[in-house]
Amino acid sequence: MFEDLEPRPARGAPLIDLQREDLDGYSVEGLKERIEGLQAEIERSQAAIDGKSSQRNAADALFNFRP
Repeated sequence: MFEDLEPRPARGAPLIDLQREDLDGYSVEGLKERIEGLQAEIERSQAAIDGKSSQRNAADALFNFRP
């Protein structure tokens, strides 16, 4: 079996790293590209929330079914 030599990063660590990143080195164009990437990640996260919510609603409907 293979074992990871490095521990996995903590959940949310990449977001914390993004918040701490120095933005002074970015050009205006670079900042716009960064925003586009972050907006794409927001949309991906929202899609995951929507999917989980619909699954939860379907499960609630199934288990709370009353004839």
